[in-house]
Amino acid sequence: MTEAFDAAEREMWDGQAQTYAEGFARLCAHPVEALLDAAGVAAGTRVLDVGTGPGTAALAAGERGARVVAVDADAGMVAVARARGVAAQVGLLPQLPFLSAEFDAVVANFVLNHVGRPRAALAELRRLLRPGGRLAVTVWGGGRNAGMELLGRACEAAGAVAPAYLPRLDPGEDFERTADGLAGLLDGAGFADVRCVEVGWEHRAGLDEWWRGAAEGIGRTGRLIAAQDPPTVVRIRREYERLGAELLDGEGRLVLPCAALLASGAVS
Repeated sequence: MTEAFDAAEREMWDGQAQTYAEGFARLCAHPVEALLDAAGVAAGTRVLDVGTGPGTAALAAGERGARVVAVDADAGMVAVARARGVAAQVGLLPQLPFLSAEFDAVVANFVLNHVGRPRAALAELRRLLRPGGRLAVTVWGGGRNAGMELLGRACEAAGAVAPAYLPRLDPGEDFERTADGLAGLLDGAGFADVRCVEVGWEHRAGLDEWWRGAAEGIGRTGRLIAAQDPPTVVRIRREYERLGAELLDGEGRLVLPCAALLASGAVS
């Protein structure tokens, strides 16, 4: 089941780098500064950005004077990051092409959500850290995320039916999406001084911008939409616009309250 989950993730992201960079990447950029703070990233820090996507966290770390390298499982994401000046290469968890204890800090922004073996992934990230080095990760938690809820509500209102083949994380690999659950995951992987907090923000996006990523199959809701026949997709879009009207600001943009979990830990 873990192999099927990972394969489905690779398929979902294939060819989506530019779409992601122009849409959902802005959403995922919000916790980056707090992520770098939690990992102790400063001038001279040797940093690995895992799951770099378009390189957002890597670039922010570089602006602090850190020495940064990055990996992503998708070659398209690596190409986008490189075009922005990031030293990026393809690398798939839970086996990355680096020496043990090579880094002072490792960051992974919304990455554990996308791996079939989160515990093995954490063990690998711990291997890469020197004694005293810190890991910081973010995941989507169980709190309110109005953007995802909006798309999900639109699918439900339109009568969309989830196909049986949508991948789910093996229950034996899953963890509670709470501060205690994520902290326990890091603690179980051998990290010390584990901390976990919820971070919240408001994301603003145009109706078409927010729809585009999901309509092109990004994320679980995107895969649900992609599995529907054309008339159902039309109904989903109609319901999306109707429900989204409740969340528009005075400039016609969606105002989407979001929450994520940010956890960090050290190698003793």
